Amino acid sequence: MLTISSNVTLADWEIDISQIRAQGAGGQNVNKVASAVHLRFDILSSTLPPLYKERLMALSDQRISKEGVVIIKAQSHRKLELNKEDALARLKELIQSATKPQKVRRATKPTKGSQRRRVDHKTRKGKIKSLRGKVPAS
Repeated sequence: MLTISSNVTLADWEIDISQIRAQGAGGQNVNKVASAVHLRFDILSSTLPPLYKERLMALSDQRISKEGVVIIKAQSHRKLELNKEDALARLKELIQSATKPQKVRRATKPTKGSQRRRVDHKTRKGKIKSLRGKVPAS
């Protein structure tokens, strides 16, 4: 059972965890031991509240497919148990990040002083650059 918040939990049957072989270079056990974890979680058929489902489906995360399946691959550790914990923690973090309210962006304007300083700086640079021309022959 995975606890998301005080009133939201996910049952074990909702999360499909399978063992796979980790990618990349390895030692003697690389072709024998399946220590990586492939976690699959179907958002639409889960027991999450509708608000959670809507927000998760609206996320533009590459781990969420168009069908609403979250796929997480964990292979950073050498032990299967640690990779399982890592995958579950990443799923929990993803669900919690979807439920946080986004800050509303307020449009701002530059101050008069900053506008004046920018223009003054531009005119000074322009004067310096105008002095870089060829020296007139006397």
